[in-house]
Amino acid sequence: MKKFGLFTVGAIAALILLANVGPLIGLAISLGILYYSFKQLLSAESVFAKIAWVVVLLIALSFAISSFPSVLGLVAAYILFVVYRKWNKSKETIIEESDDPFTNFEKQWANLKK
Repeated sequence: MKKFGLFTVGAIAALILLANVGPLIGLAISLGILYYSFKQLLSAESVFAKIAWVVVLLIALSFAISSFPSVLGLVAAYILFVVYRKWNKSKETIIEESDDPFTNFEKQWANLKK
């Protein structure tokens, strides 16, 4: 039953991620332009160059803000990662061996029969 729940959540997250691939690409491109224009703004010498880079920066910022629904795609990608990690997680059983003869009677009896 746990695998079915993980499969259902994973399928829904995969569909949301596929629906938001376009906005995710747009967000990545606009953030790249935003980063590049900010770096160029800091290294610009003339006032005209600084004004031009501020204009480019504001345009890229508006594109990044308009791609905000792609954050749902990022959340869906994280959920898909968590589902994948939980799916492949194996149960860890820890068997403690004690030297108490009453708890390990079967083991000692098998050793005596040999």
